[in-house]
Amino acid sequence: MTSTWLITGAGGMLGKDVLARLTADGVRGVGLTRRDLDITDPEAVHEAVAEHRPDVVVNCGAWTAVDDAETHEADALRINGDGARNLAAACAKTGARLLHVSTDYVFAGDGTTPYAEDAPTAPRSAYGRTKLAGEQAVLSTLADTGYVVRTAWLYGAGGGNFVRTMIKLESVKDTLDVVDDQRGQPTWTVDLADRLVRLGRSALAGTAPAGIYHGTSGGETTWYGLSREIFRLLGADPERVRPTTSAAYVRPAPRPAYSVLGHGRWAAAGIEPIRDWRDALHEAFPTLLAAERP
Repeated sequence: MTSTWLITGAGGMLGKDVLARLTADGVRGVGLTRRDLDITDPEAVHEAVAEHRPDVVVNCGAWTAVDDAETHEADALRINGDGARNLAAACAKTGARLLHVSTDYVFAGDGTTPYAEDAPTAPRSAYGRTKLAGEQAVLSTLADTGYVVRTAWLYGAGGGNFVRTMIKLESVKDTLDVVDDQRGQPTWTVDLADRLVRLGRSALAGTAPAGIYHGTSGGETTWYGLSREIFRLLGADPERVRPTTSAAYVRPAPRPAYSVLGHGRWAAAGIEPIRDWRDALHEAFPTLLAAERP
């Protein structure tokens, strides 16, 4: 029997790739953009889930403006916290599995070894607090059918992101100063979409335990290291990228110095973690380049 999937935030970079993956696999995917469905409206959410009767809901809808959340935390909480709670409540009523996308910002970001899925959370920003509220809502409402997939440093062809920005700046800047004291895992949305679909299938088959998973690439680097790799792929001199510190780019919201996530939980679902970030970037690059320099 063919399953039906409902994707919220379907107009975003990740939502587009989840829908594309489902289409390629011949799976019925219903994509709802922010205009189609306001996840902060409980009645609208219940009506949408009741109408489409999805087997799996993937929540890609989120407030992602990290700095703006510092002065609009209540607004961010309505989307990241209440929105997730509304979806979880609707899924509880119909029995649908919920895959909720979260973030590395739920951690303090001061670690020195990869954060395990059960590591203590301690968000230092409004954005992180609102995303943690969403996680807690999903896991408390859907103890057996709720899945939280944390990700970080996302890039893809379907929206603005760091990689596309660097491609653009390479053609107009002689040199670039890029932060070298924040470590993380650049993650291609196509790779994350693949793991979300695999996880959803395993959830339906009863082979993936509910709970938290980390959907980031293997390995680690800094924004500086990533930028140099982008320049190499462009055929540009990586020495044009110069290292600097976070102090040079003061933002309203503190950035985690260490955003490296561990991937141990995938084994319980019989799914391998995402590949190394360099391998993914090399495969993704032609698509990213075409999107930025058509």
